[in-house]
Amino acid sequence: MEEKKGITKRSEDYNEWYQDIVLKAQLADYSPVKGCMVILPNGYRIWEKMQSALDKMFKETGHKNAYFPIFIPLSFLSKEAAHVEGFAKECAVVTHHRLGAVEGGGIGPTPDSLLEEPLIVRPTSETIMYSMYSKWIKSYRDLPLLLNQWANVVRWEMRTRLFLRTTEFLWQEGHTAHATHEDSYKEVMRILDIYARFSEEWMAVPVFKGVKSDSEKFAGALQTTCIEAMMQDGKALQAGTSHDLGQNFAKAFNVRFQNEKGDWEYCWQTSWGVSTRLIGSLIMSHSDDKGLIVPPKLAPIHFVIVPIYRSDEQKNEVFSRCNEILSNLKNCGFEVEIDKRENLSPGFKFNDWEMKGVPVRIEIGPKDIEKGICQFAPRISLDGVEREKVPKIEIPLSSIAIRGREILDEVQNALYKRCLNFRDTNTFEIDSYEEFKQRIEGGGFFWAYYCGDSKCEEKLKEETKATLRLIPFEEEECSKKECFICKGKAKAKGLWARAY
Repeated sequence: MEEKKGITKRSEDYNEWYQDIVLKAQLADYSPVKGCMVILPNGYRIWEKMQSALDKMFKETGHKNAYFPIFIPLSFLSKEAAHVEGFAKECAVVTHHRLGAVEGGGIGPTPDSLLEEPLIVRPTSETIMYSMYSKWIKSYRDLPLLLNQWANVVRWEMRTRLFLRTTEFLWQEGHTAHATHEDSYKEVMRILDIYARFSEEWMAVPVFKGVKSDSEKFAGALQTTCIEAMMQDGKALQAGTSHDLGQNFAKAFNVRFQNEKGDWEYCWQTSWGVSTRLIGSLIMSHSDDKGLIVPPKLAPIHFVIVPIYRSDEQKNEVFSRCNEILSNLKNCGFEVEIDKRENLSPGFKFNDWEMKGVPVRIEIGPKDIEKGICQFAPRISLDGVEREKVPKIEIPLSSIAIRGREILDEVQNALYKRCLNFRDTNTFEIDSYEEFKQRIEGGGFFWAYYCGDSKCEEKLKEETKATLRLIPFEEEECSKKECFICKGKAKAKGLWARAY
């Protein structure tokens, strides 16, 4: 099969455009295992940087990392009814522990290796972790227990899309235990603020924060809080969740402590997580028809140096300067590469690095060396306006590191402003369901009052494929408002959109 050249335009086929960027920018590839992906070095480096930034934020707030088994006894899941119901259709089950020759040829599970109890491949870790918490927590002095783990999980998916929805993916999941509901709820909000800060300051993606409706909350939780981001097709992407678990799991797994009076109480618990779908969010929030765009704080490479020459003599001189620039920038903590590929035109290299999303390309040739300068070509316009051709900037060789840092900051800020402007332009106040049904076809976020009845949510989802993304924390006066769906008395204002 002949390899596809270039990428599909966003305006022609958004889904195809997204897949093209993931593959062409060498972020991930399809695995021989259906529904799974191989994360390539370019994609994994972005995840490593996400992991590093979040891990630091977690540890600054007192959390510690641990690791728990990938296998969970089937009986554990059945201890919390709502939880098992929420994940039952997505579970992968291990029933045997040995392979052998089978009748008719080939290999398969041997009958004598049937497990005494089936094991579930981790879809989430509440059950396996809390069985241990019940062992470790005995006194109020053991609280709060603030643990996080970086791991992989498996949720069997019928329709998959690289990074956004795969059968196996990477994530972090935090699980904490507290003496009071007040303390656990503070934890829920603290983590949600961390997620929002990470999204906006590192990913350059603005988010709305709020609470999920009962029909959309995590299975087994009292309440789910979330951050929601808008993608360039006007759809929402849930970029992080922080759950108030109340005492549901504590009662199911007997996670108790003795208070200062010597009485036994059940712990109050939280769980929270983000996953590699953040890479999908990053791609869909910023990239363009030239390819990937990565915010500098998460970029695998900050600068790529492209030498320009016509003769061997020029080549030696230019590469000598390229190595000086490389050394200078690396000493300042930047990740830099020199494009040393032979028999490729500068134009081809420019396009290739733009496809891969490097924030700044540095061009240098003999004429530049004579002037004591090089050319900086930012991946986007520094004013945040999307342009076919981005102006280059002449930078003195003596101030490359200083100007380089400044321009990376400008790129980071421009990406955020551009993304925020797009979201604001495509977010609407609405009070007519008929108008909503027409306008949702073009995408966007819609603020509208509703009655709080799940039947209205179900009706809207069935008729428009949209959902209630969140209810904001800041309550608005709605006693004189009516539900935009059923016209009954409104109880809250919600954010509605189609979503990934």
